[in-house]
Parts: sequence; C-alpha cells; structure tokens
Amino acid sequence: MAESFAIGALADGAGEARLLAPKFNRHTFWCGQSGSGKTYALGVVLEQLLLHTRLPMVILDPNSDFVRLGETRPGAAAEAATALAARDIRVRRSGPGSAEPLKARFVRMPVRSRAAILQMDPVIDAEEFNALLRLEPLLQAGLRGHLVDWLREQPNPAAMRMAQRLENLGVADWDLWAWGDRSITDDIDDRPDAVVADLGGFAEPGESRAAALAVLDHLWERREERLGRLIVIDEAHNLCSPDPLTPVDRLLTERIVQIAAEGRKYGLWLLLSTQRPSKVHPNALSQCDNLALMKMSSRRDLAELASVFGYAPDALVDRSPSFRQGQALFAGGFVEAAEIVQMGERLTHEGGSDVRVPLR
Repeated sequence: MAESFAIGALADGAGEARLLAPKFNRHTFWCGQSGSGKTYALGVVLEQLLLHTRLPMVILDPNSDFVRLGETRPGAAAEAATALAARDIRVRRSGPGSAEPLKARFVRMPVRSRAAILQMDPVIDAEEFNALLRLEPLLQAGLRGHLVDWLREQPNPAAMRMAQRLENLGVADWDLWAWGDRSITDDIDDRPDAVVADLGGFAEPGESRAAALAVLDHLWERREERLGRLIVIDEAHNLCSPDPLTPVDRLLTERIVQIAAEGRKYGLWLLLSTQRPSKVHPNALSQCDNLALMKMSSRRDLAELASVFGYAPDALVDRSPSFRQGQALFAGGFVEAAEIVQMGERLTHEGGSDVRVPLR
C-alpha cells in the first residue's frame, strides 16, 4: 500500500495533492471559518485514511457531520465504494429512537469524572466525596441494574444521599447511561475501523460533554495497549477551552491537553478541528505537528496561528482570507512541503450539510 494518498489538486495546477499517511502519528490541527468547507474537506481525508490505512478512528461528532461516513454517494468510484463498504464503521447516535444508541457506563468512569458530573467538589463537598470513595469497592463489585435503585438498597446513609443527588440533578434519568446495556467503550475495545460518537442529539446539554469525557477517559485508561488511534474532535473549542467554566469542562480540557502532551508515545493521536482557533487551549494547539488551514478572515486568529505553527510559511498563511471554498493550506509533517490544495470530492455523504434557502 502506498504511503501517501490523494486528497485533491494543488491550487497552482501543478498536479495532485497528497498526504503522507504515516505522519498521522502526530497531532493535527484543522481550522477554517464557517463556510470554508472545513467539515467537508475533513471528511475527504478521513475517507482516505479508512481506505489506505488500518488506523482506528474515534470521532467525537457534535453536529452529526460524520454519521454517514460509511454511506457512499451515487457516482463514487466502484472500487473505493466497495472498499469503504468493507470497513467496520460504527455510528452511535444520541437522538431518540436510534437502533444503535450512544451509551456510556457511569460507574466505569473515574471517580473524579463522576464527581464532576454530580457537581461534587472534593473540598467543598468533602463528606459526600469521601462517601463516594468509600462506596467504590461495593459499587464496582456489587452493582446490578439501575444505580439509584442499588444505592437505595444499601444500609448506608451516604448511599442514600448519593441517590438523592443523582435524582435531584436529573443525572440518573439521562439517556446516555447504559445501566447494563452496551456502551460505546465496548465498541472502541472491539477495534473497528471507526467509531463515530454522535453527540448532538441529547436532550440535556451535559450529556454530550459527559459522553465525550467517558470516551476520552477510557482511551487514556487503555493507553498502555499502544494500539495507535486517531482521535478526531470536531468543534474542539467546545471541549478544550482555555477558560473552562464547569467541573466537567475542566476535566475535558485537562484530558485533551494530557493526550496532546503525552499521548503520542502511547499511540493516541489527536485531530482537533475548529472554526475558532483562539478558543482552543494553547497547550493542546502547540503540540500539533500538522496543520490544515482553510479560509480564515480573522487577522488575530491568523497571527496566533502563524506564531504557533512556525513551519507554515507566512506568505501562505497570509493568503488564507482569499481562499475559495474547499481550499486549504497543508503544512507540517504530513506533506513533503507546505502547499495550497483544492480539496477533492467526498466519496460518502456529509451528515450535517447546510440548510438551503428555498427558492421560488
């Protein structure tokens, strides 16, 4: 199998544009303002990675943009369509009535993560947090069925208080929790070609962040497997903010920064995609050795990108405001030399395409 794959044409007309597949063992930053074609173009690259590598992907998808990653478009090349159909692509949906719902196991998350979801501070809520720690051995060994029911059966006042907190916050009723059913972490452990976590359909805003945290915690806990995985985080500014506000947001940022700083040696490679680069934590941004920059009109954002990604030539970065839709600057390890590319066509359907204006 060739070590590079085609993604489109060089904008200067000099030939085919290609990315080096082995260099996705580095973190990648992908950015472009709304309307630049960022999501569509990212789909082109993910499709080619599925076709040309055995690199498992985990995609955190807040806008349902990649839920049709395994569905080829009419007119797609027959050979590519056949190859994609053979890939194991699992989509776990968060909307009501899904045949393959996105679920996670609350009790398998780290104690700190569960405490954050329960808005429990280890210092301010010291007694309850300590009770959570003391319940842990019983919880891991003896839980059967729904957590609240189990807690109420325990001859322990702390367990009753925990049940009340779960009910009062409404966390116990979240659709996210598996309560004995299959979890998205089971899919990840099966090592399919791709697992897409559709985060956008939950009724409660906290559920999508809790789902993302469950996935990232699990990947980090299993890091010693050194399997090699690409972790795609779309709209990364929502999960890796420089100024996280809630306990769950703080843990998400902390985990992503940790993977950015230490994940490479374990085979955990990030692809952070955003239209707001200034809203992504700088300690994650600075660890990216690959850059894909699409149209970006904000001079402030471009100046920050130029300062962080010194390997991207200033003259090419400065052209970003004039890029047409679907054009991108690629720089860093995954290209032989920095170049501007007109992205090729998708093989699969884009899940979250724009709503069109109806014409008379």
